[in-house]
Amino acid sequence: MKLFEVEAYKSWAAMELEQQKDVEEAEHTVREAEDHLDSVMESAMEEFRRFEEEMERNSKAELGSLVDKAENARKMGKSMEKAASVASKRYVEAAVNSATASMKSAWKGLSNPNKVHPS
Repeated sequence: MKLFEVEAYKSWAAMELEQQKDVEEAEHTVREAEDHLDSVMESAMEEFRRFEEEMERNSKAELGSLVDKAENARKMGKSMEKAASVASKRYVEAAVNSATASMKSAWKGLSNPNKVHPS
């Protein structure tokens, strides 16, 4: 019986040792998996940061381009406004000069009764 007891104890100890090895191996595998997950997450975050920085640069460049285009359009609008104003003033001056010439001609015609108007 003593021999059976010793054999049972040895078997139990061997199983306990094997179970302990399995537990340590599983813990090691879990640590490796966690390390791999951390590495993958860090790589993904780094890639996201690079993507975010690139998008930020592109956004700033596009905004700058749009601001430049808006400024150019504003300057062109002011220039066109000035050109229209000058053209309008010249038109009014020409109209006034034409009216003045017509009035002078009419006064000359009234002051000289011998002339007959061609119409």
